[in-house]
Amino acid sequence: MFHVERDLDGSAALSAESEPPAEAAVIFGDRLEIARRYYLALASAGVERGLIGPREVPRLWDRHILNCAVIGELIPEGAIVVDIGSGAGLPGIPLAITRPDLRITLVEPLLRRTIFLSEFIESAGLDVTVVRGRAEQSGVMKEAGGADVVTSRAVAPLAKLAQWSLPLLRDHGRMLALKGASAAEELERDGEALARAGAGNAEVLQCGAGIASTPTVVISAIRLPRSERGAHRRGEGGSGRRGKVAKGRREGSS
Repeated sequence: MFHVERDLDGSAALSAESEPPAEAAVIFGDRLEIARRYYLALASAGVERGLIGPREVPRLWDRHILNCAVIGELIPEGAIVVDIGSGAGLPGIPLAITRPDLRITLVEPLLRRTIFLSEFIESAGLDVTVVRGRAEQSGVMKEAGGADVVTSRAVAPLAKLAQWSLPLLRDHGRMLALKGASAAEELERDGEALARAGAGNAEVLQCGAGIASTPTVVISAIRLPRSERGAHRRGEGGSGRRGKVAKGRREGSS
């Protein structure tokens, strides 16, 4: 097991880079030190084990950690969350740090990544489950199915994500796919595929506006019960508000 403090002691350059930007204190609050430890784990063991490219280290805070943490504003309190293709723990671990009320499972097929995840989770004292496997495998669906929310980041095109994410959701559960600037175009292209997979109310949202330096772009869609799917496709053309960008907020807020 790696120990962040021990492994990184004496690395002055890395220590300086690890200082979080001002907005991190707003997002993580009194759990900022755990977020900093995650940064250090990514910048050291994450790079050494090939989970993070060395060129990503200077932008770990803005592009990766904060970018993922802000999607918590879209997730209701106490939700069961499954993060598929979790990789180095993005977005699942930043979510677990900023939202300890969530019940989070990280799904990742590669052993070296699941080892990294399990080691950090234990060292940080996070209440997070790691499942080794692929989202579409029956064993994973049995262990992680029935979620309120399924998240993903840089895993696959939207049509494929829907095939992997929706079966893990309960009816009316929500798929949140972190995307880039071309999210609206991707939703326009794959909207019909989402509808065929059983998704509805698909839309592009922005999270962290007014807090993070760059808002996070998310494609959101709901798993429809089978009884609602045909009517929804006829009524909305299959994809809901295609291409429209809305400001995200945490459910239940005013």
